[in-house]
Amino acid sequence: MASSASSPQSGTLGIRDIAAESVLVGAGGRAILLQLANPAVGRGVAEHSDFAARPLDRLVRTLDYVYTVVYGTPEQVDAVVRAVSRAHGPVRGVEDGTAPSYSAFDPRLQLWVAATLYDSAIDMHERVYGPLDDASAERIYQDYAVLGTALQVPPQMWPADRAAFRAYFTHELATLHTDETTRRVASALLHPVAAPRWLRAAMPLARLVTAGLLPPGIREDFGLPWSAARQRRFQALMRVVRVVYPRLPRALRHLPRNLALRPGRNETRRERRSASPR
Repeated sequence: MASSASSPQSGTLGIRDIAAESVLVGAGGRAILLQLANPAVGRGVAEHSDFAARPLDRLVRTLDYVYTVVYGTPEQVDAVVRAVSRAHGPVRGVEDGTAPSYSAFDPRLQLWVAATLYDSAIDMHERVYGPLDDASAERIYQDYAVLGTALQVPPQMWPADRAAFRAYFTHELATLHTDETTRRVASALLHPVAAPRWLRAAMPLARLVTAGLLPPGIREDFGLPWSAARQRRFQALMRVVRVVYPRLPRALRHLPRNLALRPGRNETRRERRSASPR
């Protein structure tokens, strides 16, 4: 995949070199929909999240977690892991004959969530900066394991290398499917009603990017509209991003990470969440 800009740093890159790039947030919708298409994860999200009332919550919580685990102090990492574990406590359900059982502490489901974050981030990064060299690609891949192993994923569950990951991810993609419930959750995410005006204004673009980044089969399962004209608009948008984004000031490119790690911000957010229903 060609790119008009070089990677943000020379030499072998690791997760700390790329995870702060705000352009990766653009792949957040892709990651969330891939998570929803796992029947157990989708059921858990549908029964324990409220995208209609708080459309940004899952994305913001995920970004807080990723930025803290990758860039935070040991104390910050311990605090965010404990907060995530507390939030995961009630997220469980038994098989009811029509839907699978689930638990947010299930390492297989946590592995899938971490895998979608890695795959979506790398997909977006390479669309903007071009393919990673082999050494950087492998190091970043190994680094990304921490998003699962910081919780309940045993290190040996993370596929051994990128080839093993690709085999795992391809297999999992073949098992994904949506139903009326998960499609309704996805619709609430992509068409937020109780959202700030700026977010509603940005959603047509976010829907285009999310649909364009998804594997075609998953896009069809969610019933997301697509056409040759949409494909052309998506490709044109990505060409503009490849030219413009790498030339933005570093402070702007890393703004979400910097805001997430401001002293006291996460503590205030966690206190506010604990005082309100999920």
